Amino acid sequence: MQLKEALRVQRGDVVAFIGAGGKTSALFRLARELQADGWRVLATTTTRIARSEVREAPLAARLTPDVTPEMIRQWLTVYGFVFLYGADNRSKNRITGLHPDVISDLMDSVNSDVILIEADGARRKSFKVPYDHEPVIPRDTSLVVPVAGIDALGQPLDEQHVYNATRIQERYGFPDGEPLIPPWMAVAIRDSELGLRNIPDHVRVIPLLNKVPSSGLTRMRARRVAQLVLRSERVEAVVMGEMQSEAEPVHEVQRRVAAIVLAAGMSTRMGQSKALLPWDSNRTVIEAVVSRLVTARIQDIVVVTGHQADRVARVLANTPATLAHNPRFAEGEMLSSLQAGLNAMSAPVSACLVVLGDQPTLDPRVILNVMAAYNEGRGEIVAPEYRGERGHPMLIGRRFWPELLALDSGAPRDVIRQHPDHLVCVEVDTDSILRDIDTPEQYHLERRRAGLR
Repeated sequence: MQLKEALRVQRGDVVAFIGAGGKTSALFRLARELQADGWRVLATTTTRIARSEVREAPLAARLTPDVTPEMIRQWLTVYGFVFLYGADNRSKNRITGLHPDVISDLMDSVNSDVILIEADGARRKSFKVPYDHEPVIPRDTSLVVPVAGIDALGQPLDEQHVYNATRIQERYGFPDGEPLIPPWMAVAIRDSELGLRNIPDHVRVIPLLNKVPSSGLTRMRARRVAQLVLRSERVEAVVMGEMQSEAEPVHEVQRRVAAIVLAAGMSTRMGQSKALLPWDSNRTVIEAVVSRLVTARIQDIVVVTGHQADRVARVLANTPATLAHNPRFAEGEMLSSLQAGLNAMSAPVSACLVVLGDQPTLDPRVILNVMAAYNEGRGEIVAPEYRGERGHPMLIGRRFWPELLALDSGAPRDVIRQHPDHLVCVEVDTDSILRDIDTPEQYHLERRRAGLR
């Protein structure tokens, strides 16, 4: 996946890169991608950077009083990508960036498609939190990308290895010199006084974990950092990849995905509530389903209730699930329950997993496979498939929710069929995606399969 796709950059954006571990690499990678698409890319910095770091730009020019907006527009036409700076200290091989007010003026006078800004320094460290004067983010910024090098994990949390490590230690009490672990990195990135410092409330925030390999333990640890960072509602998504890779730089994008568990039905063929049937270890079927989602690290779980809603609420009282009631449950249609669940979704959620409330044997690995396909950008509607037959849970991106909510009748598949280019099926090795417990016979069969009596 390209960086421009992962960040969902739009024309007119002002993108500020902060943090450590590859800000400059990320800025220039994004600039080259956009330039290749014919965009007019203007880049700069609000801090100081090495002169050698801007050599990748087709044109790096000092903004002097003699440089007019018309000249910059002509440069953009000729070169496509222009880097502007304010002063040049050749003795120290450093260039100084532009004042934020100057950048705002350029937005009004220069017809670039996007402005990219390096908004703080890091003394070549892989991880940092800012000092009080950092970062310097222009007021017109629309997207901030906090960067962290995943190679900082395992390094000592001290000033030699982490920029401003003392600030992290003072805020959280982490011991000096102990190896940096994923939870420590995550809380520092998502903290409003540390990694998110000085970011205006209206600005989109998408952290970038850099130097993440395509596979292996390090990628798994980076994924854990991303999942913990996403606990902040200020964060839209977390990008993982290698900005200096010769291949496409982004391996995956972790976004906030919620589960909608459909448990509102009348259970007519069963003769009693399927959700409340006993399953294992004094748990009910619906508790077992929620437990499977927790095992797969799904943090936002909405259970849609209807029939015997009060009893379902009581058995789920000690679980992380929240409840949404479907007042139309007696109609027996999946659509009305799904709509109730979608209406209960919080704003930061990017996609939902539609989970059946009567699949207590669902393999959590299926959920992880579906999520991987979505995170890697393979599709925005993802369904598991076993021997050519699609099942649940199905993931549906937020962009399709308005169409689902607008349906008066029918089924969710009516919307999905209209978007075949966005649908991807993930082959799995278990038929648990196809099995539910509509009848007493199916219920007892599933219990036997699960080794229960």
